[in-house]
Amino acid sequence: MNTHVVKPDAKPNISATLAILFCCVLFVCCQGPKKNFLRAQGHHIVNGQGDTIILRGMGLGGWMLQEGYMFRLGFLGQQYRIRESIEDVVGKEETDRFYNEWLVNHTRRIDIDSMAAWGFNSIRLPMHYNLYTLPVEDEPVTGENTWLEKGFALTDSLLTWCKANGMYLILDLHAAPGGQGNDLNISDRNPDKPSFWENEANRRKTIALWRKLAERYADEEWIGGYDVLNETNWGFEDAADFRGTAEQTNVPLRQFLVDVTRAIREVDTNHIIFLEGNGFANNYNGIFPKWDDNLVLSFHKYGNPNTEASIQRFLDLRDEHDIPLWLGESGENSNTWFTEAIALCEQNGIGWAWWQNKKMGINQPLEITPPEGYTALLDYWSGKGKKPSHEEALRILNQWLENLKLENNIFHRDVVDAMFRQVYSHDALAFKNHAIRKGTVLNAADFDLGRQRVAYYDTDTASYHYTPGMNTQGNRGRSYRNDGVDIQADTSGYYVFHIENGEWLQYTLNIAEEGIAQLLLNVASETDGGRIIVMINGNILSEPIEVPATGGGQTWATIPIQLPEFSPGQHRIRIVAETGGFNFKSMTFD
Repeated sequence: MNTHVVKPDAKPNISATLAILFCCVLFVCCQGPKKNFLRAQGHHIVNGQGDTIILRGMGLGGWMLQEGYMFRLGFLGQQYRIRESIEDVVGKEETDRFYNEWLVNHTRRIDIDSMAAWGFNSIRLPMHYNLYTLPVEDEPVTGENTWLEKGFALTDSLLTWCKANGMYLILDLHAAPGGQGNDLNISDRNPDKPSFWENEANRRKTIALWRKLAERYADEEWIGGYDVLNETNWGFEDAADFRGTAEQTNVPLRQFLVDVTRAIREVDTNHIIFLEGNGFANNYNGIFPKWDDNLVLSFHKYGNPNTEASIQRFLDLRDEHDIPLWLGESGENSNTWFTEAIALCEQNGIGWAWWQNKKMGINQPLEITPPEGYTALLDYWSGKGKKPSHEEALRILNQWLENLKLENNIFHRDVVDAMFRQVYSHDALAFKNHAIRKGTVLNAADFDLGRQRVAYYDTDTASYHYTPGMNTQGNRGRSYRNDGVDIQADTSGYYVFHIENGEWLQYTLNIAEEGIAQLLLNVASETDGGRIIVMINGNILSEPIEVPATGGGQTWATIPIQLPEFSPGQHRIRIVAETGGFNFKSMTFD
């Protein structure tokens, strides 16, 4: 072997040295900028520059996977049953068209642009496997995987929209082959077929699907990671442990998580893998120790108090296993609960993803309006009414498709304000620009935006439906706004009801002209006894005002109240129920 040795007194070859340096610079330049993949680092999720990232995300529930409760179809439950019910009234061809248009209309570029504008920096995509591959039992060749372009194309489009807004996209397998839990709606599970846990072919197909996804998106820096199996709820050791909350070892779940990680890492070493435990992502017995250095623990939180004690077991797991936390799913509550839960997470350095962006109801940013005649369809499907004609059913379904579009949704500004501004601000803002002139009518339900005890006070502001002994509801009327105030709809709008002692509402006014000297309160009460205190700019206006019996809860009467003459500009008025028991519709300035 010939060896060239440079002696200490040899003269360096300047040209060769310069050539080597040039090649090194050229190599570095050709590599391009460092990719901005998210990764786990100690207790935090960081980006390519090492900056800590707090994920503030929204889940796209109802798009690829319908759950009955989202559309007042809780009695049907799973998506396959909803689809069967639609096919019953309009036939297979129209049902296929309906579901194709559903995917087109439900989530579009405008939805992602809007979420970015509201403050979200990430999207969690709940995927249904049947948009990406066939069910095991439908495969033409046993053991093979037929890949369907529809799901991949939808994901590609969503990723493009996220990239354009600088938002991370987290892929979440919400419905795995066979279904991964006993809560059938969540994974669209048919209990007459083998589950995910009862059929090895289902698990093999799931692992193959994740390998396919990882191969496709391995170099995509705006993919935030892979949430590989949503909300297992299964008793492995004890079948009677229906929700998997008491499972002590979780051996099959851990084995699946290890196997799917191995398959993903064969083609993708860049992306985070999010782990969800049993018991709806809250039981991590037996899941650790870690088997990969880029894992994040994803827990879910619904309907319990927003105290540090409520998440302490996850904080302990973070410390013990040096793993970041992510609140991968939460929501379905009131604005007060949202603000408190998000504040709790961010104070502990935990990112979050809410559930969900749109459905029928008020406790999310966008509300889908039921189409005209929808009740008749629900009555038939639930066995309470006659079958609508093909033409009538088709009209209702087509209107439903149109109502899915963002421009036809009701935007709940109060929800977004609670999730972002109110987390860090104790200020109240006007719900609307109340430009007050003589004759202006201000609706009672249009009280200020802000936290409980800042914009309003109500004795019951959130639902703690998973906490024994806490039978609270938030907005009992489930109408108009998602704050704790009880709001009911009537034929001419909305009114505040179930008013209890000490509750109050605040309104920020823009007085636009001089001479306003009287306030007419529009109230209703079945009995005497209600008493109102009016406060102007923090000062009590007068003695408490009696609310008379008006003959019924929607039999309205006006109570005149003399005002000190307002100067033009901003003022705040507060209506306080010293004694409740009445309903409040509006106030007129005169």
